[in-house]
Amino acid sequence: DTSLTEVNSFSPSVPISPSSMINQYKFEDGPELRDLFITVDDPESHITAIETFITYRVVTKTTRGEFDSSEYEVRRRYQDFLWLKSKLEEAHPTLIIPPLPEKFIMKGMVERFSDEFIETRKKALHKFLNRIADHPTLTFNEDFKVFLTAQAWELSSHKKQGPGLLSRMGQTVRAVASSVRGAVKNRPGMFTEMNNYMETFSQKINLLDKIAHRIYKEERDYVNEMKEFGPIHTLWSASEEDIADSLKGIASCIERCCRATEKRMAGLSEHLLPILHEYVLYSDILMGVLKRRDQIQGELDSKVDALANKKTEKDLFSEEIGKLEDKVERANNALKADWDRWKQNMQWDMRSTFTNVAENNLRYYEE
Repeated sequence: DTSLTEVNSFSPSVPISPSSMINQYKFEDGPELRDLFITVDDPESHITAIETFITYRVVTKTTRGEFDSSEYEVRRRYQDFLWLKSKLEEAHPTLIIPPLPEKFIMKGMVERFSDEFIETRKKALHKFLNRIADHPTLTFNEDFKVFLTAQAWELSSHKKQGPGLLSRMGQTVRAVASSVRGAVKNRPGMFTEMNNYMETFSQKINLLDKIAHRIYKEERDYVNEMKEFGPIHTLWSASEEDIADSLKGIASCIERCCRATEKRMAGLSEHLLPILHEYVLYSDILMGVLKRRDQIQGELDSKVDALANKKTEKDLFSEEIGKLEDKVERANNALKADWDRWKQNMQWDMRSTFTNVAENNLRYYEE
């Protein structure tokens, strides 16, 4: 529901131009005053005997009292971002953690460690950290603070303080045991609706992502053909005196069309493709969050069933059930609040992204 039906038709007294088009749409209010600003920039290559990797500078400016300083500058590699994401998922299993770009580039569009790849990843990492900073709960996570402030050796030391192997194995066994129990019997209706919504959303966003990449590829092939086609007319004009001016005019026209198409492609690669792919990743994340909520619910259901069958002491199980009921309620409330917030952000992103595409298309055809 993009609420576009609420938009009045363009007033005939107002000239319809790309620059005025976006003003016809009412977007949500911007975020409240922020007290945490993060920038990811300055990628730097590191070559060792074992591996080659890139680090990025992460600059943080803040007015929060829990920080010892108002400004921090650290360098982080991709593995550090992965560690942060895993810690956030561990601490907040039913919150929607923003996606990271994949470790290896997809669809063969650019090569790893190329300038284009590094620039694309830098922007994605910048967005990842700022989405966390804007989140009402994740922004106060202690591991997030350590990520932003600790020097490399301090971060390495902090990573070693994570849960031990046996603890992680226990979590994995419980997760697998929960996942094989089958459908959750007592899942509230709203979470079934969320699951159905995400299945449909996933299909549509993946289709949009494929279409957008196909359009980009067709535009790229078109530009490559035009780059060959223009000079041919220039060379042709040298041997056809009677129509030389016309041929040069066609060559000039092709060159202008080529520049306009390249500008359009830049808009697609900078604004449309990254947003669509981010929400492809989000769709996988949301399905994972819903599964984790179901696992917590399934654990409660199994305890209730065991109590009903009197397989063990009633008092002991009653206490465990009480704790699990609290855990399920916390998980449900966390996901409900995050779901509404994510859905609002997603709709805003989609509206602004496709309006931007429409603006660029208008400019392109005018040119």
